Amino acid sequence: MSLRSSLAIAALFSGMPLVAQAAPSAPAPQPIPRAVFLQNMDSDFAKMDGNHDGKISKQEIETWQRANALAEIMARNHDIFLQLDTNHDGQLSAQEFGAFHADPPPANGTPMLQHFDANKDGVISQVEFRAGTLANFDRLDVNKDGVVDAAEMKTGGIGAH
Repeated sequence: MSLRSSLAIAALFSGMPLVAQAAPSAPAPQPIPRAVFLQNMDSDFAKMDGNHDGKISKQEIETWQRANALAEIMARNHDIFLQLDTNHDGQLSAQEFGAFHADPPPANGTPMLQHFDANKDGVISQVEFRAGTLANFDRLDVNKDGVVDAAEMKTGGIGAH
């Protein structure tokens, strides 16, 4: 059992949110005896306890999380490379690399229509678009000086956090 599986089961009993969910094509979870679950938890704890002092600090958790995330990224990169290397020569030609693309997220105009289409006729006129956009500008322009500065953007949740 992986740490993700152990954490998912632990989350069910603790109420803590799940960080990652299983892929839709993942096999159904198998029954696990309590003793095996405890062994897996102890093993997972030992992996996170970098200095082996029997405690897991915030720094150790974050170090473990970064290492796991990097390992997942590297595994995904390796899988992508193998898919692209169609002639299996261990190198990517320009043609093989040119085949690389990520699928864009599905388009969905509904939220924008719901926000801007004031008369609910299924289209956004320029007047409706301006009204909705200016309303947001006016909301951000807290001091009402006609300029949205960096502080107002930050307060409004826009920009670097």
